[in-house]
Amino acid sequence: MAQDKLWGGRFTQPTDKFVEEFTASIDFDKRLYRHDIKGSMAHARMLGRQGIIPQEDVEKIVHGLQEILDRIDAGEFDFSVSLEDIHMNIEARLSEAIGEAGKRLHTGRSRNDQVALDIRLYLRDEIGEITDFLDRLVNSLLYQAEENLDVIMPGYTHLQTAQPILFSHHMLAYVEMFRRDRGRMEDCLKRTNVLPLGAGALAGTTFPIDREFVAEQLDFPQVTRNSLDSVSDRDFALEFLAASSILMMHLSRFSEELILWSTSEFKFIDLSDGFCTGSSIMPQKKNPDVPELVRGKTGRVYGNLMALLTVMKSLPLAYNKDMQEDKEPLFDTIDTVKGSLKIFADMVRLMRVNAGNMRGAAAKGFSTATDVADYLVRKGMAFRDAHEVVGKAVRYCIEQQKDLPDLSIEEWHAFSPMIGTDISDAITLEASVNARRATGGTALERVKAEIERAKR
Repeated sequence: MAQDKLWGGRFTQPTDKFVEEFTASIDFDKRLYRHDIKGSMAHARMLGRQGIIPQEDVEKIVHGLQEILDRIDAGEFDFSVSLEDIHMNIEARLSEAIGEAGKRLHTGRSRNDQVALDIRLYLRDEIGEITDFLDRLVNSLLYQAEENLDVIMPGYTHLQTAQPILFSHHMLAYVEMFRRDRGRMEDCLKRTNVLPLGAGALAGTTFPIDREFVAEQLDFPQVTRNSLDSVSDRDFALEFLAASSILMMHLSRFSEELILWSTSEFKFIDLSDGFCTGSSIMPQKKNPDVPELVRGKTGRVYGNLMALLTVMKSLPLAYNKDMQEDKEPLFDTIDTVKGSLKIFADMVRLMRVNAGNMRGAAAKGFSTATDVADYLVRKGMAFRDAHEVVGKAVRYCIEQQKDLPDLSIEEWHAFSPMIGTDISDAITLEASVNARRATGGTALERVKAEIERAKR
């Protein structure tokens, strides 16, 4: 019978079985149970405090909800598709357990503001865990930077050798990215951490509720200011998905470099066996599956952002059933981001750096050509003229199958008489790296300072 539903009074026919299954969200929103119960306890206490329901009912409700929480934690709670969602599953079981008092719990609220509360409570906790995982990854990067402080590698633009840099400087580049990701998560938390409960279905409630009391009970620093917006807002979830997409983009870029660096062509790093797999046919293979999979999962997170943006793009105020589609993209993104960060933090800490191969690669490809130009500028030549001189020297080296440090002083003089014997000291890898001392540069003294700054 339709009347078996908590909302069934209006209906004379039962819900079609397939419709019941199609519209139910309990299969995925049951993960909100802890937050749903926490919100209901705070709501019940407020109702009692305001004299809207008897205090003895409050005690029964809170006790009954605690028993349900314990049963779910113990895996002894059967969720029902016919009860649609986590809210109705818990409320129906509560009413069965404590009778009339359980039916009073929903006074002064709607499932619309209830689910808005649950998602905010849940996301608030998850953002806290994600920032912790980001801290772990940053610590792993700093560990590698300190362990390989003076290792020199080629820096690239267009994936072509550009200038020598410290490997530790490269690690610090990702530290900066992930610190910004952490800042975006903290920023998102500010807009997530607002209490929507009390908005009712869309217009508020006629009961004399105390929203500020509920906010205090649930550690929300503020309450929403418009009931329509309260139940229809998913900006905070979109903001989280956008921040997560940027975070995954950073992980994906790092993944691509780890994949390249672990190839036999580069041999810059060795990933721990625990984060790689072999081939079913080629016995020599060691595949970097973890960074490859994280790179692949990035598209999944992008898709979740686009999915929710598409859901929300045409919805009139206030709540619409379309908004049930907010949870799966959100939950999937949370799981993907947390898993990716956790595995990356462990993988990065355990990877081994092949310093000799990095240095060998940095010594090739005319990586100190800019240093020759800078040398000429310090001798008094205009930079554009110096650029041309060095370009001709590089072309000569290519024709002669030499590198810049191989040129004799006589060969250098053929390009400019301003070049002296001190050129050899100016274009060593160490000289090139350590000459870049400005804030943000790759000089060893600067990198050490940035490591200490990041650790603080």
